[in-house]
Order: sequence, then C-alpha cells, then structure tokens
Amino acid sequence: MFIAAAVLAALTAGSLAFGLLAIVAAWRYLRVRPPRLERAVPISLLKPLSGLDEGLEENLRSYFRQDYPEFEILLAVRQADDPAVAVAEKLRAEFPGVPARLIVTGEPPYPNAKVFALDRMLAESRYDLLVMTDSDTRALTPGMLRVLAAEFQDPRLGLTTCPYRAVPGNSVWSVLEAIGMNTEFVAGLLMARMIEGMKFGVGPAMAARRETILGIGGFQGLKDYLAEDFMMGKLAAEAGWGTGLSSCVIEHRIGAQRFLPNLEHRLRWARSTRRSRPAGYVWLVFTYLLPLALLQLALKPSWWPLAAAALAVRALVAWAAAGWVLRDRLTVRRWWLVAVQDLASFALWLAGFFGNTVSWRGRRYMIYKDGRFGLA
Repeated sequence: MFIAAAVLAALTAGSLAFGLLAIVAAWRYLRVRPPRLERAVPISLLKPLSGLDEGLEENLRSYFRQDYPEFEILLAVRQADDPAVAVAEKLRAEFPGVPARLIVTGEPPYPNAKVFALDRMLAESRYDLLVMTDSDTRALTPGMLRVLAAEFQDPRLGLTTCPYRAVPGNSVWSVLEAIGMNTEFVAGLLMARMIEGMKFGVGPAMAARRETILGIGGFQGLKDYLAEDFMMGKLAAEAGWGTGLSSCVIEHRIGAQRFLPNLEHRLRWARSTRRSRPAGYVWLVFTYLLPLALLQLALKPSWWPLAAAALAVRALVAWAAAGWVLRDRLTVRRWWLVAVQDLASFALWLAGFFGNTVSWRGRRYMIYKDGRFGLA
C-alpha cells in the first residue's frame, strides 16, 4: 500500500509541475502578437463538407465574411445531392463578390475521405497560401485571414495550427467534451509549444504553404492516416519547415452527440493519438491532476497537502486555458463540471491503451502502429 501511495504521490507531484508549467505556457502564448500585415498574399480556403453539421450555414458565413483583399473558397462534397450543397449555393448567391466554387469529388478511393476532398480542392485551387477548415468550425472575427497571412510573412513558416474553443450542442456529453477540450487539451497544446515546439498539426483549422504540402508528398501521402492533421504537421517539421501555433483562435462547434456516439468518437481520438504518438500518449498521465490527486488522497489521507496543491493548480490551469487564452464562457458558467470531465477523461485515457480498432462513419477500422488505418 505504501509503495502504491508513493508512486501516486510522485505522479501527483509531476502533474503539479506540469500544471505550473502549463500556466507559464499560457502566459508565453499570450505574449506573442501577430506581426503587422505588410503584404496581403492571396489565399485559397479549402472547406470539405459532408451533410448538415449543426450551425453549418453560420459556420460557412463566417468565412464568406472575411475582410481580406483577395481570397477564394473551395467547397467539396462527395455527391451532388449532399444536403450541404443547398447551404453552399445559398451563400454563394449571398456573397457574389467572393469567388467560391463547389467541387463534387465522388466516392474516395482510400479510407480518409477528408484527405481525398483536400487533394481534389488543392488541384483546383489558385493560390499558394492554403487555409484548411472543417465544416464545424466558425471564424470568430472577419480578420482571421489577415492574422494568418501576417504570420506567414515569416518565410520559414510552413504550417500552423489554429487553437480552438469548443462549443457544445444540447447534450451533456458534448458539454463535458467541450470543457475537456477547453481546459485540458489546449493546456497540453500550449505545453508542447513551449517545451518542444509544434512538431505536429491539430485540426480542425490549419494553414500551410502549397510548397510545404507538395514537399511532404501532397495530400496523397496522408491518405492512409486517421490523424491526418497530426501527420501533416509532423512531416512538415521533419522536412525542415517551421510549424507553429497561430494567434488566431477559432470556434469548433462539436454538436450534440448522445452517449454512445460520443464515447466512440473520444475512444477513436484516444487510440489514434496513442498510435500516432505513443510516448506522448503515456506522458499525458501528468495532465490528470485531479484524478491522480484523488487516488493519492484515498490511499494516503495524511498526505493531503500535496493533493490540495494539485487541485488548486488544476483550477488555475483551467482558468488559464479556458478563461485566459480561449475566453470560454461555458467553463466559467459550469466550472464544477471540470472535475466530472477530468475523471471521465482519465478513464478514457486508460481505455485508450487497449484495443486497436475504432468506429468511424459507420465502419470498423484497424489502426496500425505507424498511425495508418484500414478496414478491420
């Protein structure tokens, strides 16, 4: 019992150190200001669509409203009868001054349909600076493209990720997931940026040079990866390009999944992360301040000061990530759910160590050791 308590105490102390560093990482991220835009290079905005995401029309409208001198929007669907087509056509009519094209890709010839859509849009795009955003994202300001273009004035930068504020639908499970994204996931992202730099990418909004994408083998080179966003950044960094975390925060509107679909979705993320970055997945243990503190307290109540310190730092991390960086009102309103989410997330992290199959779009896939996936 003492050995178990000592191990948990060591892990709790490690998580306490992680939490303090995460607060510093948030502060360092906020100190960076995007440079002044000197030259507005044209931008191609690539937008894969599939069905009617919750709030799809307003999501797309936020990109059509961008205040930027020259940009185009390419929208891709698999079939012409996709319900997203009507929304896209409505916005094309509403914003006749924005060059926007709709591309019907047909069925993808390989597992990752999003990568196939991006590949088709890349072939049709006119410009060399590419902004890729999922259909469930929303630009918070009309100045998003200006910020990204200003950052890409650095010739060393090849790819950047936009941090995102998760917005849930009308479901308790999506609320918990959003709180986890905004208080736990973002904290880990900021830590990675501070300690080792962004050596990977994270959807759902990224920007890259055409030269960078072509230099890593194009989107074709990502077709067999489930976590194509992670691999895009990883391959770009390995090719010598600068990869970064943008100053531009967006919204990720995650919808209102019920319990089982949400569980499958989160397990898919956990298992794909473990396969894509196995060492990093193990180190995620130090992000779980509250579960580790509670376990340590249960085994050794007399060591309560360590647990109390960890709980206090966890509250500060949640505030730094959600309140300070993301300005997330959800976490402010429902702060008590952070504890519930932390315990649920810890259980899912443990579950992620087991099993190599995931459910995605109604099919069962096997994830291989290198992060590739195929039908199980």
